Amino acid sequence: MAINRSPVGYVFLDRDGVVNRKQPEGAYVTDWEQFEWLPGAVEAISRLNRAGMTVMLVSNQRGIALGLFTHDQLELIHKNMRAHLAQHGARLDAIYYCPHDLGECQCRKPDVGLFEQAYKDFPLASADNSVVIGDSLSDIQAGQRMGMRTIFIQGEADRQKAGAAVAAESADAVAGSLLEAMELLV
Repeated sequence: MAINRSPVGYVFLDRDGVVNRKQPEGAYVTDWEQFEWLPGAVEAISRLNRAGMTVMLVSNQRGIALGLFTHDQLELIHKNMRAHLAQHGARLDAIYYCPHDLGECQCRKPDVGLFEQAYKDFPLASADNSVVIGDSLSDIQAGQRMGMRTIFIQGEADRQKAGAAVAAESADAVAGSLLEAMELLV
């Protein structure tokens, strides 16, 4: 991680592949029964919260545009996530998601619309005090476009998107899991 920067106060997490097990490429988590927490993810979020960091989810959810699930189904997944986290002394301070297909918007990562919305909602957040943790090149590129520090999560090799090697090379740091990434921050 870059050393001549402000302490991290805002953590932007991708969802699939960082917080929960990513489905095989081209498949999506469409309901709560398919959602599987990655080992250590809940503990990592709890520890980030206890360290005083604001933790936000920033996720592309193209499955909505493809008609595979609805906004309501996604909201139910997020409601269940929040309930599970609360049972373990953890929370997500905000959830932002892009429901659009490729090329339809300015919010789909690597575009930065979701981050810009978060900055409006959390006016003390800035590039200097924020970090993006993601498992894809689009996550790392979005963080870099915002001027934030970036941590690439090396997920399961058979579930990585194209560009994972480039993402790992261009990120400020690489970790094997969200729990490992959290250790870099706390």
